[in-house]
Amino acid sequence: MSLEQQRDFYAALVTAKGGSRDGALRAAFAQTDRAHFAGPGPWKVYTPVGYIETPGDDPSFLYQDVAVALAPERLINNGEPSLHARCLAAAAPKNGETVLHVGAGTGYYTALLAILVGPRGSVVGYEIEADLAERAQVNLAGLAHVTIHARSALEESLPPADLIYVNAGATHPPAVWLDALNPDGRLIFPLSGTQGTGVMLLVTRGRGASFAARIPCIGASDDAEAKAVTDAVMRGGHWAVRSLLRDDEPDAGAWLSGKGWRLSTAAP
Repeated sequence: MSLEQQRDFYAALVTAKGGSRDGALRAAFAQTDRAHFAGPGPWKVYTPVGYIETPGDDPSFLYQDVAVALAPERLINNGEPSLHARCLAAAAPKNGETVLHVGAGTGYYTALLAILVGPRGSVVGYEIEADLAERAQVNLAGLAHVTIHARSALEESLPPADLIYVNAGATHPPAVWLDALNPDGRLIFPLSGTQGTGVMLLVTRGRGASFAARIPCIGASDDAEAKAVTDAVMRGGHWAVRSLLRDDEPDAGAWLSGKGWRLSTAAP
């Protein structure tokens, strides 16, 4: 089997596992050379009981639905492709849109976003790990509509965006991300609890100050809010979430209440 055939099957597999029939998303996975972003092999593949190393540097090891280490000593990985396929399908990047990619790593999923928004769009990546940001800048140098910043996406205001795609867990929706969304803009990020619990939260900004919210899948830290996320996940009922409200008023329909925000079953 040729490497092209392996990549085509990989793209079909991970998008199908992610619940997507989007031909453009499948094509983006097939088109993007994961080996270019993973660095030289052999590679370490993440498992719940620790990393295992591939037997060699054959790129076919990368075209499987596995998370591959970028910096194993820091537990930083190029995430599981089918999970990203589900998140990308839910976030629905569109041609010509502006995307902020938080936690860009070495740029693999940044490259997919760049394909999905096309050259009329733009992707701005943020990566707090300086060595990974440098690798991303090199890896993405051929894409004129992509910019990588070696800094946090929480320290200062962000440019207006149609989509903010976050690959770093947070225990709450930071105001700086919500403020950056254009009307109809989407934010998707891992709302993280303790001990690996959490959900993927998709927030859509309305035309006013309202925010619709839903949780497509289960999957700056504050211990109290992390516990609240875990408690909500364990209770279940995430499928009923419909809105994000930027206050902490009493709400009988609240699925999760944080400090100055809540996820509610009420309509936005």
